[in-house]
Amino acid sequence: MKKIECIIRPFKLDEVREALMEVGVQGMTVSEVRGFGRQRGHKEIYRGSEYTIEFVPKLKLEIVVNEDIVEEVIETVLKVASTGKIGDGKIFITPVEEVIRIRTGERGVTAI
Repeated sequence: MKKIECIIRPFKLDEVREALMEVGVQGMTVSEVRGFGRQRGHKEIYRGSEYTIEFVPKLKLEIVVNEDIVEEVIETVLKVASTGKIGDGKIFITPVEEVIRIRTGERGVTAI
């Protein structure tokens, strides 16, 4: 099993969620996060004053899937979440040793 963490633009959430459901993703966790990468935030003008937004709002999707659909999930996120501009986000993949469903005690792939 693998955990896929995707940092995406907030307005892409519905598109990404629908596309992931089509490839077999049954659930995900979504968190509102803030951060910066190479773009180092951006400047905005509000009531004539310029100010810098150092931490850009993003969404973090956390998805745990069986290894047989990892590449399909990655390709789907890459295709749907991309705008072609700086700040589209990142994807991180990490191994998951065990999953346990609290309600039933199921373990492994059946608990996803």
